Amino acid sequence: MCSTRWTISGGDRLLSQHPRAWASPCPASQACSLFLPTSNVSLGALRRFNRAALINAGFLESGNSTDYIAMHDVDLLPLNEELDYGFPEAGPFHVASPELHPLYHYKTYVGGILLLSKQHYQLLFRPSGITTGYKTFRHLHDPAWRKRDQKRIAAQKQEQFKVDREGGLSTVKYHVDSRTALSVGGAPCTVLNIMLDCDKAATPWCTFG
Repeated sequence: MCSTRWTISGGDRLLSQHPRAWASPCPASQACSLFLPTSNVSLGALRRFNRAALINAGFLESGNSTDYIAMHDVDLLPLNEELDYGFPEAGPFHVASPELHPLYHYKTYVGGILLLSKQHYQLLFRPSGITTGYKTFRHLHDPAWRKRDQKRIAAQKQEQFKVDREGGLSTVKYHVDSRTALSVGGAPCTVLNIMLDCDKAATPWCTFG
């Protein structure tokens, strides 16, 4: 959680440290260039996790101390200084929109980097002034290097395309293993080590390493 005019809570999809992830300049966000290696090094057991559950847990932990949340893939490195990470007053704002994302260009794509206030969950787009995706982001998730992320076990391939109507923000189970306070570019931040409960019977792939 980093404090500016508005207070933002960030949720990363953690990967093991990539040697080039933080070597490149990150002019769009000084905090980004400093925070990436810190968050990656802190990842211990390289096991899969329920990404949506982790985001839900992060949202709950952000409480009333934050005004909005950033769901940010750690393998998507911002390069363009015009990228807008400001408070999404008009509603949910897709920073890594399809016309800007280096890999995913289909109209229904809403992943990568998404900003949401605590009150707005429906609007997904606002004009950014950026007209091209060229040199806007760098994608660092190499499938040849991260072979684990390409594997599917049991019924995972079929289930991943279904809408989960049972789990969600109100049902996520987890505990906070530790909280670490640090400063990123002069801004106070808190890193949470969240342990998600895994139902091996329902999702055996959640412990697949």
